Amino acid sequence: MSVLGYSIASRSAAEIGAKLIVAHGASDGIAKQAAAATDKLIGVTDLGADAANQILDIQRNGPAKVRYGGAVERGDYLTSDAAGKAVPVTKPAADTTVYYIGQASVSGVADDICVVDLAPGVLKG
Repeated sequence: MSVLGYSIASRSAAEIGAKLIVAHGASDGIAKQAAAATDKLIGVTDLGADAANQILDIQRNGPAKVRYGGAVERGDYLTSDAAGKAVPVTKPAADTTVYYIGQASVSGVADDICVVDLAPGVLKG
């Protein structure tokens, strides 16, 4: 279950793990596991989905639990790695747009499940 915040229901594009970052899929109402900072991020999964076309609970804002993909320091702004895990945002290159999902509330390392304050945004290089 999510900590607090606003959640939506969406259908999964494929299997998606719990506590991972998701992005918009190929059509309205479909979510896919995020795979890069350049994906248009939606939020964080609660329980995930075992297969395509399953109902997926996605937390959009407020505090949420997410799986880290590497070392994260409290206060880092976070985006998705290739596996949908939260990693610190890096400054985008010129003419590049990256999306972030929110800010880390606590420090952690790869595969820790920690609280993040969800407040999606965008950075342009």
